[in-house]
Amino acid sequence: MATRDLPAALVLAGHDATGGAGLVADAEAIAACGGWPLTVPTSLTVQTTRDVRRVTPASPDMMRETVQALVEDFEIAAIKLGLIADIATLEVILEVLRRLPGVPVVCDPVLRAGGGSELAATALPEALRERLLPGVDLLTPNRQELERLAPQADDDTARATELLSRGCQAVLITGTDQPAAGSDPTCVTHTLHTPELTRQWQWPRLPGAYHGSGCTLAAAAAARLAAGERLVAACEQAQRFTWESLRHGWRPAAGQHLPRRLWQLPAAFDPEALDDRS
Repeated sequence: MATRDLPAALVLAGHDATGGAGLVADAEAIAACGGWPLTVPTSLTVQTTRDVRRVTPASPDMMRETVQALVEDFEIAAIKLGLIADIATLEVILEVLRRLPGVPVVCDPVLRAGGGSELAATALPEALRERLLPGVDLLTPNRQELERLAPQADDDTARATELLSRGCQAVLITGTDQPAAGSDPTCVTHTLHTPELTRQWQWPRLPGAYHGSGCTLAAAAAARLAAGERLVAACEQAQRFTWESLRHGWRPAAGQHLPRRLWQLPAAFDPEALDDRS
C-alpha cells in the first residue's frame, strides 16, 4: 500500500456528542485540511444542538498518559487547544506545551456555549491570560470571548493588543457570533492582529445560527500550520474551509445548524448518487 506523510496535529479539547463541535469537529476539520488528528479528551459533555447541559473534566493522569503514548509514536506538527474546563486540565496542557517547544499552538478559547451556558471555571480567563497565552501562536476568540479575556480594554483592537502584550503571537478575532457595532450585518468580518500587521477578511453572513464554527476554524488553521503554511495563508485557507463547511451545513432539529466539514466526499458516498446508478 502506498503511503505518504501526513502532518500530525495533537488536539486537546472536549468531546461533543453531537459532532457539531469539540473533538469530532476538530478531527474532521484537520483530516479534511490535509492533516492527521490525534485526539485527547479534556472533558466529556452532555449537550444538544441547543446548549450544553453538563461538563465533566477528564482525568489529568489519563490525559498525561494519552499524550505520552502519542508523542512516542508520532512527530507532532501542530497543537490545537479547545475546551479547558478547569485549572487541573490547564496544568496538563502547560506540561504538554513545555514538552513540545517550537510546535505551533492554536487555541480556541471556549468559555461559553452557544446557548449561553458557562463552560469553564470562573478562574479560567485570568489563568489563560497569565499562564497559557505566552505559549500560544494563534488565538481565535470570537468578540465575546475576546472581551472576557481582555475586559479592561475599550475596543477589539485594544483587546487584541493587550493579549499580544502577554506573549500571544497572533490573535484572529472571528465575527460569526455577532456583527460589530456599525458594521455591515450581511458580512462576517475576521481580523488578524500580530505585532507586525493587521489583516481583515469579509465573508457573506449565512442565515441561521451555527454550532462549531469556531473550533472548525481553529482546527483547520492548525492543520495548515502543521503542513508548513505561513500564518496569513493558514488563516485564509481555514476561513474559506469553515465558510464552505457552514454553507453545506445542516440542521438536524430545532437547534443550531451543524457544519458539514466533509462536504467534499465523492459522490460515491452519497446515498442518492448510489440509487441513481442502481
